[in-house]
Amino acid sequence: MEARNIIGILTGGGDCAGLNAAIRAATKTAFYSGYEVVGIRDGWEGLLHKTTEILDPAKTSGIIDRGGTILGASRTGPFQVEDGPKRILSTSEELGLQALVVLGGDGTLSAASKLFEMGLPVVGIPKTIDNDVEETDYAIGFQTAVQIATDALDRLRSTAASHHRVMILEVMGRHAGWIATYAGMSGGADAILIPEIPMDGDKIDLLCQMLKKRSVIMNFSVVVVAEGTILEGKVVTKSRFDTESENHHPKLGGIGQVLAELIETATDLETRVSSLGYIQRGGTPVAYDRSLATAFGVKAIELVKQRRCGQMTALRGNKITSVPLARVAGRIKTVDLAVYRTAERFFG
Repeated sequence: MEARNIIGILTGGGDCAGLNAAIRAATKTAFYSGYEVVGIRDGWEGLLHKTTEILDPAKTSGIIDRGGTILGASRTGPFQVEDGPKRILSTSEELGLQALVVLGGDGTLSAASKLFEMGLPVVGIPKTIDNDVEETDYAIGFQTAVQIATDALDRLRSTAASHHRVMILEVMGRHAGWIATYAGMSGGADAILIPEIPMDGDKIDLLCQMLKKRSVIMNFSVVVVAEGTILEGKVVTKSRFDTESENHHPKLGGIGQVLAELIETATDLETRVSSLGYIQRGGTPVAYDRSLATAFGVKAIELVKQRRCGQMTALRGNKITSVPLARVAGRIKTVDLAVYRTAERFFG
């Protein structure tokens, strides 16, 4: 019996714009290179429960502009489930996978790195709106999220000016403020708050003084805050203040409202809040994310053909390259403060 060349593809973690463009590129490149392609449904759950589908050029045509992922996604991790790694390796062997292309953020790629060490032939593709995956300049989904946040800032500014208010935009960013920094810079924000720079009492006082002083000249201000920004030593969760040590992954959200109350109390300036939430993750990918996803999808299959598993596709400068997954696993890429300082020049 002739040996079959089979490649699997899965999307783990949260969805983002550009995933389908990467699935399309990887599938078509693999298919025309002589491989059969198996789509793994709902991230690692697909390998745990053996739910798959055949992918081909016809099934992946016309999806480059679609948000989300046609394969589905989940946050189930292989190491969170009893015998998870063993079951995944077993299913991979049953399917006859020569390689598994994994699209994911830091958590998914860290799991992929561990599974590679256990014998699973994996190639990673970085995707996350937070842009916090190490060893790559950008991850799929980031530029779309920045564009959505920038569009929101453009709209908030007109309302802020009309009603002489301080308007706060809360964006995603648990440990890294990439969206806040780039969207704030693009949208002309008067202040940007990010997890990399904790806001103690003195910094909050300086922010309020700046906004009060600005109100005399411009009578409105726009502030961007990342959801994971630390206020007086704490992060704000959906239900209450919570410290990172109490819960490794608290459900963040609500810092915009807490900050608004602090500003109103200190300045008597009317302050309102908008939170983009999951809107940042959904919808049509911008051209940059489609192009990046396409390049990453092609590169991933090239790595498989070269038998270079254990690698992650990466963008370094203007070059598509690859790096070992081991250099990515367990690390968070925080904001380059030189970029933040550029945005900071225009605060106030």
